[in-house]
Amino acid sequence: MPASVEPLVRVERVSKRFVLHKDKSIKERILYFRNRKRSREEFAALSDISLEVGLGESVGLIGHNGSGKSTLLKVIGGIIDASDGRVFRRGRVAALLELGAGFHSDLSGRDNVYLNASILGMSTEETDAVFDDIVEFSGIGEFIDTQVKFYSSGMYVRLAFAVAVHSDPDLLLVDEVLAVGDEPFQQKCMTKIRQFQREGRTILLVSHSAEQVADVCSRTIVLDGGRIVHDGGVGEGIRVLREGYERDRVIAQEESAARNGGEDTGANGAVTIDDVTVHTADGAKVGTMPVARGTDLVISIHATVVRSVEWITGFTLESTLGQTVYRLNTEGLEMDLPSAPGEYRIDFHVRDTNFGRERLILSAGATTIDGTTIDLLNPAAYLDFEEDPAGAGVVQFDVDAVVNAESVPSG
Repeated sequence: MPASVEPLVRVERVSKRFVLHKDKSIKERILYFRNRKRSREEFAALSDISLEVGLGESVGLIGHNGSGKSTLLKVIGGIIDASDGRVFRRGRVAALLELGAGFHSDLSGRDNVYLNASILGMSTEETDAVFDDIVEFSGIGEFIDTQVKFYSSGMYVRLAFAVAVHSDPDLLLVDEVLAVGDEPFQQKCMTKIRQFQREGRTILLVSHSAEQVADVCSRTIVLDGGRIVHDGGVGEGIRVLREGYERDRVIAQEESAARNGGEDTGANGAVTIDDVTVHTADGAKVGTMPVARGTDLVISIHATVVRSVEWITGFTLESTLGQTVYRLNTEGLEMDLPSAPGEYRIDFHVRDTNFGRERLILSAGATTIDGTTIDLLNPAAYLDFEEDPAGAGVVQFDVDAVVNAESVPSG
């Protein structure tokens, strides 16, 4: 962003702390009566956050549950105040942070449209001009004059989203609401967001869907424990996020073992994924040269069964932006794996590959029959494929085209 361009959002060393009260029962209130400080505990949801968001940027906020994503979005939107630091915003802000926030349950949908629009800074005349568009976009139809307390959760969010996107915002804050509603409405929301991007509006999106973030955003901010651990490219951000998931899984596994006298119980540690290798069908190791379309590959997962357990293994191919391109496991192939301790190699024969991505990330894992993760290797390998010379997409096809004259104007 050029130095002469003022950012739309600037967050300077923002922290947010909440006070947690322990004296929720009458017994606890009596216990802590003389020393109320002992009944209170401070929780830091955000710690020393600084960032800038420029005009027209689409930024994804991602992180584990409890990492501070929604809190940061509320601070930026002015819904809650920061404990320390400052937030600067320019332009009209439309925030979709909580289901039906700003709606009054005893009012009709029509009345709530005008109420919500006024909260977003719209005049009655401005709302009149777009009211029909709001109703059409939301799909509420004949229920627009029904009290919203009788609405389903999907109707709530459709109407709230419709009002927000028709308020002519400079900054749109979205927190997971795109996961609500049926598929046609989600597609309608994504189409509207892409229109906003073409118009140069700014979007801050909180989502647990890596594919959605990769599809919408050009930048990701990863939060962990209320701090920024990554601010930059989408692919790298998703990698940092998943490394955090794996770190937390390993820590939880170690803590479980410690609680049981240092020994793993159940499926923990029962299987390890030692290595993943990729060869062509004739045994040549896939190396630095791109894989040609139509090549048969053998993906081999090398695993060790430490303790007897029923298990499943498989692999996933993802784009560098975290979008799943292909996934396969032994359960899907109706294979039973050996449960006795020992070292095993499971070969997956992937024939006639025609992936259209220049690079795919290969990961492999082992789970129990009920899907509990035992071990995960991510990334396990990188596969580069020859670029499609004519088309573009997730897969390649052997395509040609001809022109057929069905009707030729005379003379």
